[in-house]
Amino acid sequence: MSTQDPPRQGRLKSYLTTTSQTAFTAYAAMAAFLTYFAMYAFRKPYAAAAFEGQTWFGGEVGLKAALAASQLLGYAASKIIGIKVCSELDHRKRGIFLFGVIAVAELSLLIYGILPNDWKVFPIAVNGLALGVVWGVVVTYLEGRRTSEVLLAGLSCSFIMASGIVKDFGKAVIAGSDAAWWHGVPLLSPKLVELTGPVSEGWMPFVVGLHYLPIFAIAVFLLKQIPDPDEKDVAERSERKVMMGNERMVFLKQFALGLFLLCAAYLLLTAYRDFRDTYQVDIFRLMGYEDSKENQSLLGTSETIVAFAVTLGLGLLYWLRKVMHRGGLLLVWLFMLVGLAVLGGGTWLYQAGLITGFSWMVMTGVGVYMTYVPFGSVLFDQIIASTRFQGTAVFAIYVCDGVGYIGAVSLYFLRGSLFGEMDKLVFFREFTWLMTMIGVVCLVTSYWYFGRKAKIAKECEAQLESA
Repeated sequence: MSTQDPPRQGRLKSYLTTTSQTAFTAYAAMAAFLTYFAMYAFRKPYAAAAFEGQTWFGGEVGLKAALAASQLLGYAASKIIGIKVCSELDHRKRGIFLFGVIAVAELSLLIYGILPNDWKVFPIAVNGLALGVVWGVVVTYLEGRRTSEVLLAGLSCSFIMASGIVKDFGKAVIAGSDAAWWHGVPLLSPKLVELTGPVSEGWMPFVVGLHYLPIFAIAVFLLKQIPDPDEKDVAERSERKVMMGNERMVFLKQFALGLFLLCAAYLLLTAYRDFRDTYQVDIFRLMGYEDSKENQSLLGTSETIVAFAVTLGLGLLYWLRKVMHRGGLLLVWLFMLVGLAVLGGGTWLYQAGLITGFSWMVMTGVGVYMTYVPFGSVLFDQIIASTRFQGTAVFAIYVCDGVGYIGAVSLYFLRGSLFGEMDKLVFFREFTWLMTMIGVVCLVTSYWYFGRKAKIAKECEAQLESA
């Protein structure tokens, strides 16, 4: 083959290039969903461990809080590194890159299992550092397409569902109930049963990761078969180019105020979402839901309901945009504001005694994810499409992510020093009200800003066409 010849495509990629839009969308959403769902098995199972009564080096900070903050420090650093890495990553090397970071993450969980509890903060930080770039790499396969809302909805659904499911799975590994499945495996069953349970809280994350490695490998292979956006995608959503340093600076200067407002809202959203995610087990317990056989899938059930509700909402957002043929920017902001209304409304109903604690947790999940998910998916994709900026949404996503996770890390230390006497349930309830009020102010103001930018871009485009 000569150097001018295009690279050969496999049968699956060739099929996806020529198949219907519906079939392509279903395939791409499924591949992205599986990839990120499997990734979460390397990130969040540690949160299923209680570490009841244990503090970090005997101080005032709880061991679980120290582990959460340490992983988030790594995750925040990864998001900052990802601003450059994900914006410049050669698309041909994305698959190898994903395998590499997962290998590092699982190796860190092996070291996490070996080290004493107080020292586990170091490997879990490396774990966060490795995994923080996965989202951005997966988004590069999906952004800039006519069906990006649907594709990114499927991707977003993955981490909402995975968060509860992998923690339930981690609890099963600790209890040893997971080991029963391996009794049917020929030849290997004795060793596998010994490996899989019952497992200590320290070794559980590594064992959960081993279970999900094959799923991740298959998912990345499927993801690699997704073809690049076609001419119709580029015409509707603008061209998505790799952004180098000078292009990133142009983006920051052009959208500085709007990006600041969005980052402020996202900082609180990320801190709130992570606190809910990390202490969900504890909050349910404080509301009277004990660890029993009837409640063993409580987390998976609540987060699955949340995931389907948010995904249906994003699907409705996509349908409305198609029906209206305009107003995509407004629809995204309205979607997020409805999320804040659900967040505040659900909390009011719970405090008034009109709904159960389980229903409240579902409503806080629906509310926060309706507001949070667009930041990592359709929000910046729509901003770039509306303003006709030639770049990649991944850069803006990672700017917000870097700010957001720094805020989440700060929360764990500030809560201990400022609100140490307040239990997690009361703190979570008050944080919900704060999130709702500040979020509304930031979102309304940022919509006004980006709406003006989109209007100017449209006017310039019209002038060029008439010239």
